[in-house]
Amino acid sequence: MTGAETTSTPGWSAAAIVVALLGLGLGAWWLAESSRQAPWSAAERSTLESLWLGSLPPLPADPSNRFADDPDAAALGQRLFFDPRLSANGEVACATCHQPAKYFTDGLARGRAIGISRRNTISLVGAAYSPWLYWDGRKDSLWSQALSPLEDPQEHGSNRVDLITLVHADRAYRSAYERLFGPLQDFSGRIRFAPPGNAGASPAANLSAEDRQLVSRVFANIGKSIAAYERLLRPGVSRFDRYVEAVLAEDQPRQRQLFSPFEKAGLRLFIGKANCTQCHNGPLLTNNEFHNTGVLSAAGQVPDKGRIDGVRIARADPFNCLGTYSDAAEADCAELMFTKTGIEVLGALRTPSLRNVEQTAPYMHAGQLTTLAAVLAHYNEAPPAMIGHNEAKPLNLSRREIKQLRAFLGTLNAAPATEPRWLRPPEPWPLVEVPAQP
Repeated sequence: MTGAETTSTPGWSAAAIVVALLGLGLGAWWLAESSRQAPWSAAERSTLESLWLGSLPPLPADPSNRFADDPDAAALGQRLFFDPRLSANGEVACATCHQPAKYFTDGLARGRAIGISRRNTISLVGAAYSPWLYWDGRKDSLWSQALSPLEDPQEHGSNRVDLITLVHADRAYRSAYERLFGPLQDFSGRIRFAPPGNAGASPAANLSAEDRQLVSRVFANIGKSIAAYERLLRPGVSRFDRYVEAVLAEDQPRQRQLFSPFEKAGLRLFIGKANCTQCHNGPLLTNNEFHNTGVLSAAGQVPDKGRIDGVRIARADPFNCLGTYSDAAEADCAELMFTKTGIEVLGALRTPSLRNVEQTAPYMHAGQLTTLAAVLAHYNEAPPAMIGHNEAKPLNLSRREIKQLRAFLGTLNAAPATEPRWLRPPEPWPLVEVPAQP
C-alpha cells in the first residue's frame, strides 16, 4: 500500500462516496455545491467583465445640453440643487429627496416634500448614463427631469417666474448665470396679477407670448445647470468590482479574500439560474429599459400604466430633445423618435441600477417591498401582472439559493466616485432683495 493510499478512506473511492451520498439524499446538494465553487469558465469570466465597473464607458455626451460638462454650470447647479429657496415654502431642495448620505435617495417608499410623490425616489448616481429618467421614462434628459419637481405641487411647488426672480435677485446667482447664459431679465414687473378666482394660475400665464418663451428659456437653463452638477455623480468601485478584477487576473487567493463561498454562489446564480442579467446587465447593472415584472400596486393606488403613459408624456414635453429649448439636432434624438410605444410597454417600468441596492430600500416603483428578501421572493414566484403581461418567469430557487443571491447583492455597496466637495451643500449665498419696480 502506498503512502497516498494510507491517507484515503480505506475501501472507499470517490465514486463510492458520491453513491453513498446519493443514497443519503445528499448527493444532489454535494454536486451543486461543487459546481458553485468551481473555477469560472471563460464564458462566465466574459459575463463578469461586462458587469465590472472597469468596463463602464466614458460618460455619454448630452447634445441637448451644451453646458452639460461646463464646470461653471456644475458649480451653479450644485448651489441650486441644495437650495431650499427653490420651493414654494422655502423648505424643499432637490437634496431633500436625493440625499447624498443615502446614495441620493431618501429611504422612503415615496418621495416626501411639500406633499407625497406618486413614486419611489430613484438614485441620481450614474443617472447621466440613462437615456430616460423617472420610473416611466417621461423625461429624456437630466436637465428636463430637473425641471419637473420645481413646478410639481407635491414636490417644490414653485413656478418658473418665481424661480427666475430668485436667481435675478440674488447677485451671486445672477452673476454666475450671466457668465454662462448671458443677460438675465427681471420678469417680475411685467406680470399682471391673475384675476380673482384664478389665484392658482402660474404667473407665466399672465406674460406675453414672447416673454413666456424667454421665461421658459431661463427655466431650461436652470435645469441644464442642475444637470451639469448631477453628471458628476458617478458610481464607485465596490467589493464586487475588486473581486472581478481578481477573477480576470486569475488571482485565487485574492478572490477567496474578497468573496465568501456563499457570495460566490450567489454571483453564479445572478449570472446563471436566476437570470438577473436579462435586465440588470452592463457595469451599472441595468439595461435602462422598461419591463413589466408583475409588481403589485401600492396600497390605495390603481395599477401603474408605466411606460405607455411615460412615452406619451415625453413626446409631448416642450423640454424634450426635439423641443425649442434643446441644443440638439434632430439626428441626436433617435431615442425619442423611435422608442417603443405599443401595448407591449403597458405596465412596464424602468430597470433601476442594482449598485448600492442594499442601502437604497424600500424597493419597486412605489416602495411596495421593504426588503431585498421580499424582492427576491417576488421574482422567485413571478405572479401574474395586475396590468399588462409579466415578462418574468418563476425561478424556482431554493431558500438557500435565495439567501446566496441576497449575500451577493450585499457586495455591490460603494460610495460615489465623486469628489467630497460635490457631496455637500456649498457655502450659502446671501439673498439680495428684489428692488422695487418704478
